[in-house]
Amino acid sequence: MRISTNTLYNANVNILNQQQAQLLHTQQQISTQRRIVTPADDPIASARVLEVSQADASNTQYAANRNVALNSISMSEGALQSVTNLLQDVRTSVVNAGSGVLNNSDRQTIATDLSGQLEELLALANSTDGIGNYLFSGFQGKTQPFANSNTGVQYQTDDGQRMIQVSSSRQLAASDSGADIFMRIKNGNGTFITQAAPTNVGNGIVSSGTVTNPALLTGNNYQVTFSVVAGVTTYGVTNTTPGALVPVPIAAGTPYVSGQVINFDGLQFDVTGAPANGDAFTVAPSTNESIFKTISNLITALRMPIPPGGAIATALNGLDRGMDNVLTVRASLGTRMRELDVLQSAGESMGVQYRQTLSQLQDVDLNKAISDLTQQRTSLEAAQKSFLAVSGLSLFNYM
Repeated sequence: MRISTNTLYNANVNILNQQQAQLLHTQQQISTQRRIVTPADDPIASARVLEVSQADASNTQYAANRNVALNSISMSEGALQSVTNLLQDVRTSVVNAGSGVLNNSDRQTIATDLSGQLEELLALANSTDGIGNYLFSGFQGKTQPFANSNTGVQYQTDDGQRMIQVSSSRQLAASDSGADIFMRIKNGNGTFITQAAPTNVGNGIVSSGTVTNPALLTGNNYQVTFSVVAGVTTYGVTNTTPGALVPVPIAAGTPYVSGQVINFDGLQFDVTGAPANGDAFTVAPSTNESIFKTISNLITALRMPIPPGGAIATALNGLDRGMDNVLTVRASLGTRMRELDVLQSAGESMGVQYRQTLSQLQDVDLNKAISDLTQQRTSLEAAQKSFLAVSGLSLFNYM
């Protein structure tokens, strides 16, 4: 077999190129600290790296989403904490307003103070997240949810809750509707409301009442009318539901005893004090009343020379129900914050697992890589020296 000089050179150059390529590949592994420099190095592991990397990127994005949700919920909780404190202060003022030793000037002062607190409550209801998004405006984050008008405070946006994807299988509400928090508060006891007629002249005060049998509730309107004849007080109950052609009497001529329970159609309440002849109290199904209206009605009552009977009790009941509603929303916020903490902890654990898996799949063993680099460099140097020696061989050197 004859080997030409050209063949000798080509063969050695190919070998040197291969060794240099291996040396370069090892250098790239060490510099990037990656075992897989190109998918050709390990196609199966490369596909697995892609899957795990995508899962890790999604997990990182969910963590960012959870932080956004937590910030929004935390600010909502802070605003509602301030609302709770404000309503407690308002309630204290209302209790003071019910003192029998106050004169008209004192009540006017309390009314002025309540007007300022009402404005403060409106400002809290219009709280923002610091970047211009309103916390309680539903889907319309850039629209102010509450505005004061001649007819009272009005809600201007929708009932939506802004949802954020906080995990692969969970969306969480990062906001709450202001209407549910401040506007949709059932007046009375939540089922029905009792009120004194504006024309009453006696000192009778009606309680908020309770439900004794939900199955017997009719949802009708009633009126309890008192009659005083020869010093004897009696009362009658009439069904005055709108649309009825003739009011239907339920009871008439029943002797009145202050504080004694009046019950019918699955509900009961009592009237204390001394109602005058012709005084009346109405019973109607509860309707939604905003906390703003509750305070506003009280301010109006306190500015009258003689506040309507029961105005203080009605305001206290409305404030209590409003605070209960706010506390219910705060409990929901707390539950969501706790869930976010759990999801964040789980997400961090998953992130560690993803990084460990990626390390096992693609990280290079530096000890082995450096050893390979040294061996490859030695082999390349030996090949280069041997090629230099062989390339210098020629018969002309001996002629």
